[in-house]
Amino acid sequence: MSRSLISRRPPFGRGNSGPGRLSPERVQSPLEKLGWKPFFQQQLSLEEYELCEPLRVMAVHRNRLEVAGETGEHSFSLGGVHLPAAVEQRPTVGDWLLLERGTGGYRRLLERSSLFRRMAPGAERVQLIAANVDSVLIVASCNQDFNLSRIERYLALTRAAGSRAYLVLTKADLCAETGDYLEAVKGLRDLPVLAVNALEPDSVAALRAWFGPGETIAMLGSSGVGKSSLLNTLSGMQLAATAGIREDDSKGRHTTRHRALYPLPDGCLLLDSPGMRELGLAGGEEGITAAFDDIDALARQCRFKDCVHEAEPGCAVQAALELGTLDERRLRNWRKLVREISRNQRTLAEQRAEDRALGQFYREVQGHARTRKQRGDE
Repeated sequence: MSRSLISRRPPFGRGNSGPGRLSPERVQSPLEKLGWKPFFQQQLSLEEYELCEPLRVMAVHRNRLEVAGETGEHSFSLGGVHLPAAVEQRPTVGDWLLLERGTGGYRRLLERSSLFRRMAPGAERVQLIAANVDSVLIVASCNQDFNLSRIERYLALTRAAGSRAYLVLTKADLCAETGDYLEAVKGLRDLPVLAVNALEPDSVAALRAWFGPGETIAMLGSSGVGKSSLLNTLSGMQLAATAGIREDDSKGRHTTRHRALYPLPDGCLLLDSPGMRELGLAGGEEGITAAFDDIDALARQCRFKDCVHEAEPGCAVQAALELGTLDERRLRNWRKLVREISRNQRTLAEQRAEDRALGQFYREVQGHARTRKQRGDE
């Protein structure tokens, strides 16, 4: 029977000074430096504590995982490992795995504190992005590629995953007036914002106040906004390749080839990921509600509960548009994301039904084959 380990003996680390953060003055254990917290510790049974080793997934390749634990970094082959059919139950970057000590056998995947996922290109399957992320740096650039609707999409994704969100505006050194961009994001309430030069250590130093030791930070943003440059500056090393942008439209070039976690000198871990221009929302209505809380508050004031905010009498959303207190672009983007989630959820439900039917067909075929074989043996 599974029991909590808190009362048995000290965990792999040396405790925690708060629900999510480690005391800055205390030396981190190897696992704490990888993001190990009581949330994960409490999931282990006594048997697993004795026989298994927790390892964090640092990078995912086609047939293997790069993992790290108390004894350092390892490469774990997925060959021969029976993984669940459901995509959400398979390992992704940031996950914690339990492997048997000595044999290295795969035991199980620990419950996640957060999970980022998207609809894969083609909108037929869910694709995992990262797990167990504490904070997200939504990265946008102060140039032609700045897109407020895209920032709102990233914010909805972050809110749905349950992570904290921060906005970093890069290329401030190349912009004559950053105030215009800061003014444009004022409508994103409760979202801390900082404009930086991603190549200058002193400029990005203020970001460190947003997260503490033992936390995992991810970056979301399109190609060319400076995510890899930001990673290199924060780490003080050339961890990720960088490339320039196209001068004609400020669009970026892909430089990151796969998602990976990088330990930072101050005890954090930073996730670098390929630029994602097509970030389809796989679900998470709560993320939309949180990212567009002003529209949600207005909708609750409408006369009719099923108001679609078009031409219904007593619509508080339309009234706000007429008064100028609600931006029409923001409402259009809200509608777009709500329709997208609804469409993708229908697609996923249909795909799951097809998978169940196909699985049933395979089982029936295998059953008939076994029956024929048994009759042949007789």
